[in-house]
Amino acid sequence: MATAPARPDLVFAAISHPARREMLDRLTRGERSVTDIAAHFDMSRPAVSQHLRLLLDAGLVAERRQGRERRYRLVAERLAPVRDWIATYSAFWVERGRRLERLLETMDP
Repeated sequence: MATAPARPDLVFAAISHPARREMLDRLTRGERSVTDIAAHFDMSRPAVSQHLRLLLDAGLVAERRQGRERRYRLVAERLAPVRDWIATYSAFWVERGRRLERLLETMDP
């Protein structure tokens, strides 16, 4: 099944909260139930579910039902807008490093 491209505004908004970033980090280790995820946070389970809903709406996680529980897994490829944005700044800092090297080579020891 093809997925729609990630909406950068939703992706950046979703990762703007530290708890949601930590939830994504936990999901890098594999699929987890809401109960498993909630056990690591000092917040109510409904609050955890709201955070997961935002991650789901941004396409950063997928959910499936297994019996009475919902299980979540990371959809890492949907972080592409973040990767692309960081790559821009990575190239900027590489170029700045090269300019500094050239400047240092022209200076007397």
